[in-house]
Amino acid sequence: MIGTVLCYVLLPAARLLQALRDAFFTYRKNVLLAKSPSTQIEGVFAATRGRSVPEEQEALLQQWLEEGAGNLPASESVPTARKVSVTLTSDWLEGSELLMTSLSDLNTSPEVTRCADQQHSELNALASSELQDHAVAEQARLPSEETVTAAGSAPWAAVVPQTDHQTAGCAGINLEVLNDDPAVLAWSLACDAETVPPVLPAQPIQDAVPFYPVSTEVPYHEILWRDWEDLSVQPCVLEQVSKNTPLFEFRVMSYNILAQDLVEQGLDLYVHCHPDILNWNYRLPNLLQEIQHWDPDVLCLQEVQENHYWEQLEPTFKEMGFACFYKRRTGTKTDGCAVCYKRSRFQLISLNPIEYFRPGLDILNRDNVALVLLLQPVLPEGLGLKAVSPLCVANTHVLFNPRRGDIKLAQVALLLAEIDKIARTTEGSYYPVILCGDLNSVPDSPLYKFIRNGELSYHGMPAWKVVSGQEDFSQQLYSRKLLAPLWPSSLGVTDKCQYVTLCQPKKPGRREYSRDFLLQFRFCDVACERPPQLVLLEGVTDAKPVASAKEHSAVTAVPKRHNSLSFLGKQCSGVIQHGLNLTSVYSHFLPQRGRPEVTTMPMGLGTTVDYIFYSAEPVESKAGECRRLYKDGALKLLGRLSLLSEDVLLMANGLPNPFCSSDHLCLLASFGLEISSL
Repeated sequence: MIGTVLCYVLLPAARLLQALRDAFFTYRKNVLLAKSPSTQIEGVFAATRGRSVPEEQEALLQQWLEEGAGNLPASESVPTARKVSVTLTSDWLEGSELLMTSLSDLNTSPEVTRCADQQHSELNALASSELQDHAVAEQARLPSEETVTAAGSAPWAAVVPQTDHQTAGCAGINLEVLNDDPAVLAWSLACDAETVPPVLPAQPIQDAVPFYPVSTEVPYHEILWRDWEDLSVQPCVLEQVSKNTPLFEFRVMSYNILAQDLVEQGLDLYVHCHPDILNWNYRLPNLLQEIQHWDPDVLCLQEVQENHYWEQLEPTFKEMGFACFYKRRTGTKTDGCAVCYKRSRFQLISLNPIEYFRPGLDILNRDNVALVLLLQPVLPEGLGLKAVSPLCVANTHVLFNPRRGDIKLAQVALLLAEIDKIARTTEGSYYPVILCGDLNSVPDSPLYKFIRNGELSYHGMPAWKVVSGQEDFSQQLYSRKLLAPLWPSSLGVTDKCQYVTLCQPKKPGRREYSRDFLLQFRFCDVACERPPQLVLLEGVTDAKPVASAKEHSAVTAVPKRHNSLSFLGKQCSGVIQHGLNLTSVYSHFLPQRGRPEVTTMPMGLGTTVDYIFYSAEPVESKAGECRRLYKDGALKLLGRLSLLSEDVLLMANGLPNPFCSSDHLCLLASFGLEISSL
């Protein structure tokens, strides 16, 4: 704030009026962006609460006017300033309240009052028609688009918006001066007038996405407003209500909170952000306030740094009533996944952490992890003899590497096998499942279709295409292709994403044939015939039983080899399946805006990689329909927090920004579980 004020000391009178307005706006914006830190985090952000002292502001503005008037030429001198005061109320809106407060409410609130007395009218008189004509002439000479280069960062093609409140001919502000006002630099870039020519043609930057500065008339919370979509009016839910069937309602949040170590290791990804908003002491209170505001009953977090979890996050979540579980990534990685649930709403039945890294398997040689929990909902007292089904909750963060779609697919298959083990009932059906996480795959990619449709034919598919959308490597001459089988049989996972040890035989209670009975068929045509769908693998599927001097040993090996190939033959078809019937909470498209939904913006490119999948009942589709259709079953989707489009996030200078402290948006959904009578 100080740097922003002092930089206008030597400006002409017409600019001084605009400087005064800008100073008041900057001060008011800083107040709007101020968020009180959570008192549950000891010593975090306590020294910088973002609230300016009214007396200091008054003295600063008074000194500014006096010094500025003294340094101006005689023809542009300003009459002696009487008094400029900024009056604040002590009761400011907290961050969570700002999130839900409309712009009109803030504009009509009495919290910010400007008193300029006669000084304001005298400054208006100085803006005479001659000065205005001079300002218009200067503005006409300014280019509408400039290339701005900030020290230590990549060049950005910044479009200068032509708005009525901007005064033409304003002098450039040095970056060192603006560094004193991080709230301004958080969403705009400035350049030195001496280093940038007054007329500079726009130079397009290849593969660069311009970040547009936010209009100074709209605060962040208004730009990034997210609506709550009530889906309880759907026919299936209304039918449930009409039957007077009670529902156990709960909220689930999935959030990639951006580990601080990853920020510091990849600063090139955040050159559009002011360093202050990337500081953990700034981001932590924002993240906690956002979580506390939406008040989820189940919280699934990704990119949770280990030391931050044990020292700050877990103690805070426990005070908020959560039971917490954490799994760090293997190897030398310092972040992982966490699942928290309200102790008053759920009880833990089982917990299964998953490490995708398997020594000796190239297809599973990365350090990603997952957590799978089976929770029992706690019904309120007074319902009598009622029961509700257990709920399986899974959380994961899949490999990012766009070129290794084969590893992503194997990780997801291993996760689905674990869910199949946890959620399967004794009757062979499944408890309701909710799968959250950052899958690093875009909607309608093969990996996404596999989760939603339950089947994927991957044989011969380029490895990068399994992620389809992160990056396009189709122009490469030599791209890796997926071959069947995707993983070896030693992993113990079938092509149906089930553990071999838990698979039920296709014919329960089948007879156990004696060895002598089987030996009499050792040379029959059927035993020596290769299945037509079995891919020829030298030394594996090309062996045939032959008579030899050691006939006994050769014959006894034939049935064993034939049985071991039964599972391998299915995988060699290049098709994998699962039977969990999962569908997405989000539609991935905003019909009112005609644009795709976005959950993250790497390097200014909006995309969706975060999901909440939940169990549903499949609906019979038409012949030739590839996309599986679902309707709500025992687990009903009651509502969701809307996502944003890429153009909206660009208005806020992308992610993260002073309002959203992660490079991902949080996902939030409300569900209802049927409560039945015992």
